[in-house]
Amino acid sequence: MRSRTQVSHTAMSAHYVESLENGHAGQRSRLFDHPQSNFVTGSECIVGFDGPSDPYQPRNWPSRKKLLTTALYGLITMTATWTTSIYSPAVDEISQAFGVSKEVSLLGLSFCLLEFGPLVWAPLSEVYGRKWPVLVPCAAAAIFSFGAGAAKDIQTILICRFFTGFFGSAPVSNTGGVLSDIYSPTARGYAIMSYSLAVIVGPTLGPLVGSALVESHLGWRWTQYLAGILQISIVLIGALILEESYEPVLLIRKAKYLRATTGNWALHTEFEEWIGNITLKYYFNKFGIRPVQMLLTPICFLVALHASFIFGVFYATLAAFPILFDQTRHWNSVVGSLAFLALLVGILLGAIVVALGQYHYNHVYMAAGGVTVPEARLPPMMIGSFVFAAGLFILGWTANPSIPWIVSFIGAGCVGFGFFTVFQSALNYLLDVFNRWGASAIAANTFLRSTLAAVFPLFIDSMYQALGNGPATSVFGGFAVLLIPIPFFFWIWGPRIRSSGKYTFNVG
Repeated sequence: MRSRTQVSHTAMSAHYVESLENGHAGQRSRLFDHPQSNFVTGSECIVGFDGPSDPYQPRNWPSRKKLLTTALYGLITMTATWTTSIYSPAVDEISQAFGVSKEVSLLGLSFCLLEFGPLVWAPLSEVYGRKWPVLVPCAAAAIFSFGAGAAKDIQTILICRFFTGFFGSAPVSNTGGVLSDIYSPTARGYAIMSYSLAVIVGPTLGPLVGSALVESHLGWRWTQYLAGILQISIVLIGALILEESYEPVLLIRKAKYLRATTGNWALHTEFEEWIGNITLKYYFNKFGIRPVQMLLTPICFLVALHASFIFGVFYATLAAFPILFDQTRHWNSVVGSLAFLALLVGILLGAIVVALGQYHYNHVYMAAGGVTVPEARLPPMMIGSFVFAAGLFILGWTANPSIPWIVSFIGAGCVGFGFFTVFQSALNYLLDVFNRWGASAIAANTFLRSTLAAVFPLFIDSMYQALGNGPATSVFGGFAVLLIPIPFFFWIWGPRIRSSGKYTFNVG
């Protein structure tokens, strides 16, 4: 017998009785009992992995299987983020087709970016595993993409776009958990970087492909049809190839198999002791109240604010690039969309810096005896903060046709570089700092960034018309300059702040 299990069972039994009494008022007088109810199972009945080298454990999967899993989840996420941005070149045509203002048609972009979905999909993945809480919502997102393409009025487009974003956010919120399942801490940074590239390639290339479709005889509807086709195709491939990676679900399957084959019905997992007592109150506290509590902490608020701002500016470029290149330089929409390739080049260069940062982090991690050192994640963010702000000023003040286009593209590349280094470093820093509560910290970050990403594109057109290209872009650049000290502040004071935090990782 094990005392921890006895305490766990006693607490759970009391909790279960209470839930019966509160949830089934008509049965309060009917409590259940059994002659063996006072006997508590011991540790010998707990099903786990067969040692650290058990091939059934996801971290022991072959490298080829890990890479395939990473690639497929990356593609699924890329198609989801692709869907958000491929709509942007169709804004003007939709506005004309349905007789609404550009601001109204832009709501189709903003609604798709309102990521309330992670508050639903993240907890589901911690109960039912990673695979189906990603694939099923993505299939639903594809259906709504087809619905938006076939829409007969603007209301249908906006509703379908909202649910496309709601369901399509599932891989964005859950793929990080998959990578945590299959990679060790020292390798996880590289995996998350590769996954993040896939995430960002979607919204970067989406406008280029969308412009080509809008300019062709296919028109704006095919921006939605193509998004739906890509999503449903990758989902079908994933359904056939992907395997579950969430350890508690894998152990439940193992326990079920052992119970059926051995006849020992006492065999079970620790997760099964807990899962039966989950309530809506628990979910609301974990994914409703706690993210707000995290956002009120200085580290989470400032780092999430920095990451969310650059994320919002990134999506604001979807509306700003047509102004800077199509209207100012008098390029057609397809040629103007090539600026997104400059953005992508900057992102790829940023990925190299992040990879070098992970190499540095691994050395610090090993030198600290395998103890997490969150501040070692910050150097790429420090560099990227300066480059991002500089890129915005270059981009805004070189849009004049008299200035060679390559200079503006360099500015776009700097924006992409700064975006990736800041966003990726901020994500890793939050995960390291809040450790056990990392999911809530990321949920807080997701809520803030999706809000800014949804709002920023709405006022870009009127802002640039009122202020002009240089001053309007400089407004974003000015805010970016104000945010530069954040990573330097936590580089110096982060350990002290963490030592007094309720949710933070306090070693260091």
